[in-house]
Amino acid sequence: MANSTAQPKYTKLFINNEFVDAVSGKTFATQNPATGKEIVQVAEGSKADVDLAVAAAKKAFHRGSAWRQMSPLQRTNLMNKLCELMERDKHFLASIETQDNGKPYAEALFDVTISIMTLQYYAGWTDKFFGDTIPAGGFIAMTRKEPVGVVGQIIPWNYPLLMLAWKWGPALAVGCTIVMKPAEQTPLTALHMAALAKEAGFPAGVINVINGFGPTAGAAISEHPDIAKVAFTGSVDIGRVVMQAAATSNLKRVSLELGGKSPVVVFEDADIDYAVDTTHEALFSNHGQSCCAGSRTYVHEKIYDKFVEKAAAKAKARTVGNPFDEKVLQGPQIDEEMMTKVLGYIESGKQQGAKLQAGGKRIGNVGYFIEPTVFSDVKDDMRIAQEEIFGPVQSIFKFSSIDEMIDRANNVQYGLAAGIITNDINKAMKFANSVDAGSVWINCYDAVLPQTPFGGYKHSGIGRELGKDGLDNYLETKTITMKLL
Repeated sequence: MANSTAQPKYTKLFINNEFVDAVSGKTFATQNPATGKEIVQVAEGSKADVDLAVAAAKKAFHRGSAWRQMSPLQRTNLMNKLCELMERDKHFLASIETQDNGKPYAEALFDVTISIMTLQYYAGWTDKFFGDTIPAGGFIAMTRKEPVGVVGQIIPWNYPLLMLAWKWGPALAVGCTIVMKPAEQTPLTALHMAALAKEAGFPAGVINVINGFGPTAGAAISEHPDIAKVAFTGSVDIGRVVMQAAATSNLKRVSLELGGKSPVVVFEDADIDYAVDTTHEALFSNHGQSCCAGSRTYVHEKIYDKFVEKAAAKAKARTVGNPFDEKVLQGPQIDEEMMTKVLGYIESGKQQGAKLQAGGKRIGNVGYFIEPTVFSDVKDDMRIAQEEIFGPVQSIFKFSSIDEMIDRANNVQYGLAAGIITNDINKAMKFANSVDAGSVWINCYDAVLPQTPFGGYKHSGIGRELGKDGLDNYLETKTITMKLL
């Protein structure tokens, strides 16, 4: 069960199936954002540690290694064994996730469950990625799908365990080896997962975890000449840095899952209470710290005033506090820097003329808590309408027609997700077909499933994670042609 005092068991780097100190001997603190206090010191990896991890991963990927000689079914069994161990330790994983990230314990436990489902889903793919035979006259031509090799994976702090599963799943299914850097704010569940991978029986070097900071450990992964592919989830600015480093090193392939400014559109025929509840969760879930958060709520002018009144009341009723309290729905923002950034956006909204309907302030002076905040009368050219806030701030806009709405929905640099709430199938499909978004949810929101591809248009990224498409990031296509004599 939930344990607010659970002590992390692993704090070092995980290289070649062993927990080791950083070459430099350095450590850094990971904090509990609900209290601002240190949880534990963890090893601080840098380029020298990444080099060691890559060397171990490269050896584990050699064609004669135990990992490369495994049958697909053996990889499936290892991945399923890892899932069994996660199930055994699920309450511990959720407890240290809540300490490290600040999300309510029930949400952390849900993330563990979905992470297990994701790894189980990919465990079923180990023997289901195929090449083709190609008609070629006097030749026999075929393609073969092969793992790219050593992959670097850099994950964010908002869904630490879930983002690990999204990246480990397809990479392990196809037979790659991994060097992962968890976010410096939230390294604890990744380290526990490394220990579980060893317990499950993954060979040495297949999975390596390097705690550290972006400019050092992250840069070393992005620049490393022996890493064949890098996957990054995070901000647009750092995505550009990763992509540039990949280009100037060895032209490694890159997949990026970046920011969002996703619209959720409510038409006048919608059940207003259902729409208020759905758009509320679309934004406030995970404290607003979600790349696909429904951060632009567009409401038809005929129901706008009533909707705003109900949305503000719902935000005011949302409980904020200790994430281990089962009555609490919203914990702290991840750190002081993020809290300050969100409060700055709230101030910007006030100054640019949006009407504050709920919240708007920090709660207390211990931890990094912000009141659930609602703005109405938001205009498309305001900062809170164009820039990713990544916090509990709902912006509500008014619209009158679907064509106007589609143009406005697309008038941002992002294109990660979108939602529409209506009983008119024609409006729903017109919107779904026209909006610039990698995921469109009709009469629901954030329905992300292991089998459905996820990723974005425009500045929201490159490539897709999850589903069959998620395997493509980790596969090369080899063409083999033989002349018939």
